[in-house]
Amino acid sequence: MDLRQLSHLMAVADHGSFSAAARALHTVQSNVSTHVARLEKELGTVLVDRRTMQPTPEGQTVIERARRIGAEIQAISDDILSMRDEVGGLVQIGCIGTTASWMATPLLERLRASYPALHPVLVDASSKILTPHVLNGELDMAVVNAPVVNAGLETEPLFDEERIVVAPPQHALAHRETITVSELAEHELMLTPAGTTFRDALDEELTEVGVELRAIAEVDGLRLLASLAYQGHAPALLPASAASGYADGEWTLVRVEGLSRRSVALIRNKRMTPSLPARASREVIREVIREIGPDQPGIHVTLEP
Repeated sequence: MDLRQLSHLMAVADHGSFSAAARALHTVQSNVSTHVARLEKELGTVLVDRRTMQPTPEGQTVIERARRIGAEIQAISDDILSMRDEVGGLVQIGCIGTTASWMATPLLERLRASYPALHPVLVDASSKILTPHVLNGELDMAVVNAPVVNAGLETEPLFDEERIVVAPPQHALAHRETITVSELAEHELMLTPAGTTFRDALDEELTEVGVELRAIAEVDGLRLLASLAYQGHAPALLPASAASGYADGEWTLVRVEGLSRRSVALIRNKRMTPSLPARASREVIREVIREIGPDQPGIHVTLEP
């Protein structure tokens, strides 16, 4: 078994065929198929279903470990570079879009100022997408919604955020600073659809107190929902992070009493030793949250000193 065999197998999984994998690796198709076949022979099992070109269960197991191996090899290179000179190399950070809306700019600016040789890659996705990428080593860390229950992950609380309403100036809610959930049920709101994490958690909590919200529209995407609210379409119920990062306007942010806060945490794969660039980036994330988080409406920093 060698690294080329593993990289060729991962390329087939990523690109869906031997020919596409060969193009991505800048080689010929026969080379890719030969490396995969040799790996299958050595392991005594089929790793790629030749009919569907999808990894078999055995193949998926090999690929998951191969991605972690690749991440460790990159970490070796980055560690040596950082030990010889300044902290540099690649660091891949995942972040849910609502938090990225106010955290990304100061984070990238501070990373550039503190570590010019560092090459950060910021990935914007949902918690469900980011978590497996941290587990397989494709991401060094990720900012996600908590709790995250997985034995392979180390979780560090960052902040809790209130659920708030963004109300356009002409709406009756625009004259309120706070509102109860029972009062909120008297108004039509823009909400995320049933089946989304935010909406399901909200409905579960409201069902316990016998309250049902009325949706004037359902929008799948918290940032799009926030954008529509800020454009004055209708009031929207959002996590506080989704209401941050917008220029001042005529809208009103209304705090909702009686709803629990949503938690956000930083996760990493605890089975892998973080590289020097990853450790430096983690500290910068902590600094940004600690310094800027309290200035965001509805954000309550829970990060330990």
